[in-house]
Parts: sequence; C-alpha cells; structure tokens
Amino acid sequence: MSGNEKSPAILAESLAKSYRGKPAVVDVSLRVEQGETFGILGTNGAGKTTTVEMLAGLRRRDSGTVTVMGLDPQSDRARVRQILGVQLQQAYLHGALRVWELVRLYRSFYPNPRPMDELLEMVGLTEQSNVMFEKLSGGQQQRLSIALALAGRPRVVILDELTTGLDPKARRSMWSTIEQLQDEGVSIVLVSHAMEEVERLCARVALIDSGRIVALDTPRGLMAQTNTENLDDAFVALTGRETEEVA
Repeated sequence: MSGNEKSPAILAESLAKSYRGKPAVVDVSLRVEQGETFGILGTNGAGKTTTVEMLAGLRRRDSGTVTVMGLDPQSDRARVRQILGVQLQQAYLHGALRVWELVRLYRSFYPNPRPMDELLEMVGLTEQSNVMFEKLSGGQQQRLSIALALAGRPRVVILDELTTGLDPKARRSMWSTIEQLQDEGVSIVLVSHAMEEVERLCARVALIDSGRIVALDTPRGLMAQTNTENLDDAFVALTGRETEEVA
C-alpha cells in the first residue's frame, strides 16, 4: 500500500458460513473504502444478514478473514465496538425502559458520545423520548435502534434494512440522516431491499445470491452492464430473481 492510499474501512476475504451443513455464505469478498456508502442487495435468504453479522463480529465465520479499520471484529472485539455501530433488523431491548433511558445507557458505553438531544432529533424520536420501548411502533423501534448504533460517533456503521416499516416521510428523514453521516465521512454498509434507497445513497452495491456476490459495481454500472434503465431491472437480469423476492 502506498503512503497516500487509505486502508479500507472494511475488508472481507473469502467469507463462508454454514448452518447444519447448509451453506448460507459461500465465498464473499468485498472492500468498503473509508467514507464510502456500500450497498448490499439480495433476495430473502440470499445470505445478506449472515454476511453483515460476520463483518460486525456478531456471528463467527467458518472461514475467511474480516478487518474493520484494520481490526479483526472477533479477536479485537472491544476495540471494534468503539468504532463500529450496528443496527440489525431485530432489536432486543428491554421493553420497560424508556427511549431516553436506552439512549443514556448506550451513550455511557463511549468516551465521547453524541448528545442525547441530537440523537433523538436525527431519528425523529424527540417527542417519544419518555415512551417505553414496548409501546413504540415497529418503525419507531427501528429508528431507536439506529440512534443507538450512532450513539458512540462510530467511524463505520452497518445498517440492516434501514427503512423497513417506515412511512414515506420517516424514510426520507432517515435518508437525510445517512447523508449527514456521509458528510461527516462515516463509512456505511447499507443492507436494503429498496432500490430507490440504494440508488440515492450508495456509491457501490453488491448483489448477493445463494451466498455469493454475483455482481459488484456502482448502481449506474450495474444498469450499464445489463443495458437497463433502473436498478430493479438490473437486479433481475443479474440474479434471475424477481425484485418482489428482495427482503
């Protein structure tokens, strides 16, 4: 690596994971540059969530290597937690705790957290700060999970289905939040089923099918490869799957 070349935010090589002998991820290699927003698209069961859980060190890989800002998320877990924020599809939080209590708890894990008011405003939960987690709607719980992922001012963020369950207004608000993070130079991995979201936010996107990356390019590059005019049609052409299967 030359003196002027930055190390990647995330580097994964030959990741593989099986469950009871059935492959979920077969051979995934990818590189996310510092400050890049990198999208992952695939049908339900394609291996997207298993892949990002291995990237975050939340699921042990069978083989392959991963580094996050040069650190292994399995062997350097404590240090990686200080620089990596993760929001997954399912939030396992204490239902009786109020929004502000959960944010306060997560802020306590970091030496220089974002202010609570800023976090709540970023995800549109200021008015719900005193509501118990179990009383929030599914979309509000999703937004709270994003706030918690951002509490420590992470340099790298993994967001799994960022806007699932959100209404159009809340979805556009979350896109604005991601654009704010981009302006701050945060590296983002965005797992999404929303083609418009990926086209708007992601510099590059990987299409995963049956545990393998079948295409990796810019959204426009994928369209050019397939001579199509939108990402939905490019996805169908490259994977043979209907976009309705994406979830």
